[in-house]
Amino acid sequence: MKEASLARRSITSVSWNVVANAGKIVILFVRSVMLARLLPVETFGVYALAGSVIGLTGMLPKFGMAGAFLHRARETEDEAQAAAVHFTLKLLFTILWVVLLVGGAFLFTDGETRLALVVLALATGGLELSQTPRLILMRRVVHRRLALIQLLNAALTTTVALGLAWRGVTLWALLATNLTTFLLNTIALYVWRPVWRPRLAWSPPAMRYFLRFGSRNLLGTVLLRALDRVDDLWTGVFLGKSPLGFYSRAYTFATYPREVLATPVNTVAGGTYAELKGDRRRLSQAFFRVNAFLVRSGFLFAGVLWLVAPEFIRLLLGAKWLPMLSAFRLMLVFTLFDPMKLTVANLFIAVGRPEQIVWARTAQLAVMVGGLFLLGPPLGITGVALAVDVMLVVGIALLFWMARAHVDFSLGRLFAAPGVALAAGVLLGYGAGRLPAVTASDWTSGLAKGVVFAVVYGLILLALERRQLLEMLAGVRRSLPGVRGSNA
Repeated sequence: MKEASLARRSITSVSWNVVANAGKIVILFVRSVMLARLLPVETFGVYALAGSVIGLTGMLPKFGMAGAFLHRARETEDEAQAAAVHFTLKLLFTILWVVLLVGGAFLFTDGETRLALVVLALATGGLELSQTPRLILMRRVVHRRLALIQLLNAALTTTVALGLAWRGVTLWALLATNLTTFLLNTIALYVWRPVWRPRLAWSPPAMRYFLRFGSRNLLGTVLLRALDRVDDLWTGVFLGKSPLGFYSRAYTFATYPREVLATPVNTVAGGTYAELKGDRRRLSQAFFRVNAFLVRSGFLFAGVLWLVAPEFIRLLLGAKWLPMLSAFRLMLVFTLFDPMKLTVANLFIAVGRPEQIVWARTAQLAVMVGGLFLLGPPLGITGVALAVDVMLVVGIALLFWMARAHVDFSLGRLFAAPGVALAAGVLLGYGAGRLPAVTASDWTSGLAKGVVFAVVYGLILLALERRQLLEMLAGVRRSLPGVRGSNA
């Protein structure tokens, strides 16, 4: 009965998360487009620079303690007591972080950068204090409220930001999204039908458990956060706020396909790998199928976006954003490879070798920092995007090389057919966009390039991999109703 209840809660939670994630992506994409048209480029640069500092230092109030609370251990058997200890530690770490960050903002920055840092520090600090009730819901596998908060937050922050931007407000239109998120989470988790009422508890054994558990995961998490934020920080410091504004928007729009693909796939992949870790053959099959899907869908998104990038920028964002075209196209490498980075990392966690992820991320960070100083000054944000691409390719190569110790797969089977389809589709799509009949309008040229690429890409994949595609689809169909029954 308990297993059936857990299964029902898991299915319900996944359903709510899928719907909320899809709605959130659509709303945030519309918001990004509208704000790009309404706000100056420099405003995005100021916000991204402050956000990169918040992101890089934000591991202090977290300290990896979320995993410790979710982990079933003797110290967390009493949920109420564990929640109180977790909240106590969060409060101490968050106050320390906010004080240091606000003090640093007044000492080392001025103007809009100081304002952005102070507001983001306060809003993020307040949001961190609502993590305990969120973790309680996650621990109970009750995600409906969290999914609704996620969707409502996207809608409210979009309404507030667009309303302010429409009235001519600039930086505060972006900062208001963080303040709205903080207020919504506080009300939804602490005020309206509160999940948990805050209280403090001082238990040295439980605190040692939280800190010891968190410290083991801290390095890997810090490295991942650095890989996501160092490029923004470097661009803002060495190239300026306007280049960072262009770069941050190029990154945002280029990585939307990652949100569509990686989130649902990696939600399932981690659990699947963990279940199959003792069966190398089946684990290898699951690993190949997951990554084969990500490669083929990622190449499709990247090819279309690379071809229609000029039309996309002119039609949706406005001509003022055309300087980001080259960086945007280069950032599409994220669309190709970043989802695979996450699923390969899930493999190492499932087989109990998370230290291999740390090693790969350390190498990636060294490559990226070197690339930023080598390519950034002469090439601007194009050089920054190139450095990030090199970092990502190096990381994927290292992860796949290390993954061979745990799974069997062929890189040729994984990349050859979609690579050929991508090259042919881009070549023919580019040619279609140059035809005199379609060049009169951005709408017709963009549509022609996108349709030709999609048709060519699909036909080549079907011709080269018809049997494999049918087998992959059949495997997915078999797995959907049979996962629970196969474990009986």
